[in-house]
Amino acid sequence: MKKYKHTLYNIDSIQAGNLRSLFVALFVLASVLSSCATRQTAPLKTLPSSQVLMPGVDDSVRIDVIFLLPENYLTRRSRVVITPQLVVGDSVYGEYPPVVLDASIYRKKVERLEVLDGFSDPYVQEARMIDNRKSYEIPYTCPVILPAGITNVHLQAVVSTDGCGECTGTDTLILAEVADPMNFFRSKMKQVRLNPDFVAPPKIREGKGKANLQFEINRFDIKMDMGHNATEMEKMLNRLRPVLNDSLSMLNKLEIVGVASADGSLAFNTTLARNRALSAKRWLSDKLHLPYEVHQLITVKSRPEGWKPVLEAMRRAEDEDASAVASILAQYSDKNDDVQEYHIRHLPAWNRIKDNYLQKDRVVEYLYTYTMKSFTTDTQLLSLYKTRPDAFSEEELLRVSELVKTEHECEEVYRTTLRYFPESGAAANNLAVIYHRNRRTAEAVALLEKHTDLPEACYNLGVMKAESGEWEEAYTLLAPFADLNTAILALRTGRKAEAKKIINSLPKDTKGIEQLRDMIR
Repeated sequence: MKKYKHTLYNIDSIQAGNLRSLFVALFVLASVLSSCATRQTAPLKTLPSSQVLMPGVDDSVRIDVIFLLPENYLTRRSRVVITPQLVVGDSVYGEYPPVVLDASIYRKKVERLEVLDGFSDPYVQEARMIDNRKSYEIPYTCPVILPAGITNVHLQAVVSTDGCGECTGTDTLILAEVADPMNFFRSKMKQVRLNPDFVAPPKIREGKGKANLQFEINRFDIKMDMGHNATEMEKMLNRLRPVLNDSLSMLNKLEIVGVASADGSLAFNTTLARNRALSAKRWLSDKLHLPYEVHQLITVKSRPEGWKPVLEAMRRAEDEDASAVASILAQYSDKNDDVQEYHIRHLPAWNRIKDNYLQKDRVVEYLYTYTMKSFTTDTQLLSLYKTRPDAFSEEELLRVSELVKTEHECEEVYRTTLRYFPESGAAANNLAVIYHRNRRTAEAVALLEKHTDLPEACYNLGVMKAESGEWEEAYTLLAPFADLNTAILALRTGRKAEAKKIINSLPKDTKGIEQLRDMIR
């Protein structure tokens, strides 16, 4: 930044021995010194006389004033230099292009000195000559980039009428106070809290799966040495064992469904499929030694597979006869599988369809619901959390987070909650609060951005955006809350009318509200 110097010249720069130049210099100096001793009858003023400037989104303000120079402010032998400055605390942070005004005799003496002595006027580009007997209104505008962390900042203008370099700073005008509304911003994050009268709702859970089995033609008994039957049944067993044998769970219903094949008689296949489902039920009961009352909760049924899987397989293979099968299914959509099969069997491509697209495996599906035991006391919650977090509901895990003693334990509980309930906005928000407190900003933002439908998460993300200087994004996130922070961001982004509306709606004793009102005026 260019630093503008008030001194007109330094007498030491006059070459020794040049008596004529020395005489001229002394004459000008004497004229100037005589003007310095003269006090003006009226002070220099500005319009407006005082103002409060707020930085824009680019951390800048603009000096926009009119300097009011009264009549006879200068003698005819004077120069006035008005230098705007940015002051941070008690120190000058920057200076800006000056306003330089020369009375007539002063200008002539300087021009003579330039000719006789080769003097270089540092203000030659800025100086303009005026009639000291008249008053002037001098507009001045200049952008100002503010330092980071704007506090205790103002703009002033130092006024000098010396020209000799000795009588600098005869007056100081305060041009504006710079007030950043963000100095009143509250970075407090919002947490999701459970109702003090917490009662865990019933934990009803459900699941489903299927086993792809092979059977001898028209037989329903499951032979473990055929195909992958052993592997498929073990998968079913491992999936259902925690439901059927867990002391913390109670089975509500288990339905095993045999899926009837598309080819062959619908009535025969439906009965056959049901018997295959019944074989799966018996195998599970024997393996798990299920008591009678649990055994009674397992039901079996069957449903026709239909010809749609065949059509889908043909389409995946881009088979040219897929359109013919699709036409038959559409034409006889109100008929059963037997009618559709009759017409498909009469297609020229039937043998190829039968060999390539009819399912070799027979599917047995299972669907189940069960209720997990709820934990009624805090002691029970803390005790079982150590060994069976999988048995907890989201609400119970959040309750544990309020019972543990350290922040590290709390963080671990929130992580566990998200492992079992990835969509838990409460756990994500509260974990983000911990990350924010420990300056893990990127992790906190990543969590919050997935859950902006949760008010607390939306608000906290807005706070974090404001802290990083992303004013527009922060305002958008906080606008629905219409609180003090929203008003502050409205001011910071130039929305004074919106800020005024919010401020007028807030309680009068809200901390910082009067200072914000002053900024709007």
